[in-house]
Amino acid sequence: MASAATSPALALAVAAAVAAAACLCAEAVWLDLPQSGTKCVSEEIQSNVVVLADYALMYESHPSSHPTIAVKVTSPYGNTLHHNENATVGQFAFTTSEAGNYLACFWIDSAEKGTGISASLDWKIGIAAKDWDSIAKKEKIEGVELELRKLEVAVQAIHQNLIYLKAREAEMRAVSEKTNARVAWFSILSLSVCIVVSVLQLWHLQGYFQKKKLV
Repeated sequence: MASAATSPALALAVAAAVAAAACLCAEAVWLDLPQSGTKCVSEEIQSNVVVLADYALMYESHPSSHPTIAVKVTSPYGNTLHHNENATVGQFAFTTSEAGNYLACFWIDSAEKGTGISASLDWKIGIAAKDWDSIAKKEKIEGVELELRKLEVAVQAIHQNLIYLKAREAEMRAVSEKTNARVAWFSILSLSVCIVVSVLQLWHLQGYFQKKKLV
C-alpha cells in the first residue's frame, strides 16, 4: 500500500528532475538579424557531447518578400562544422571533439535585405538531443522506468560537467599560480636591478668626488 502511494510522487519527482536537467541542455533563441553584419550565438560545451539544432527564418514581418540567410557553425579551434547558404530552414548535428565555445553565426545573404528579419534557433545539447521515443521503443521501456533512465543520463551528464568544471578550475589555478610566480620573479629581478644601479651610481659619484677632491 505504501509503495502504491509513493509511485505517483516518485514519478512526479523524477519528471521534475529530468525537466530541470533538460532545461540546462536546451536553448531556444530568437535572433534579430542586421541588414549588414553577422549575428552570432556561442555555447560552451565539453568534448564528446551530441549537439542538435534547428533554425528557421521568420516571415511575419516580411509577408511579401523572401530573404535568405547564411549559417556557419565553428568549433573552438575554428573548424567549420556546418555551412549553409541561401537557406530559410535548416538543421545541423555533430558530436563535439574538443571542449570550448562553439559559435553559430547568421547573416542575410540575399538581395532582399529589408529590416526586422528574424531567425529562430533551437539548440539542443546532450540529453536534450536524444530521441527518447526511439530509445523507449528499442529498449521496450515506458513510464517510470523511462523517466528513471532519463534521470540516469541526466545525472551522468551533470557528473561529467562537474568533472569538466573541476578540470577547468585546476587549469585556471595552475595558470594563475604560474603568473603569480612570474610576477614575483619579475619583482625580485626589478628590485635587484634597482639595487645594482644604485650601488653603481654611488660608486661613480664617490669616484667623481674623490677625483675632484671634494671629499
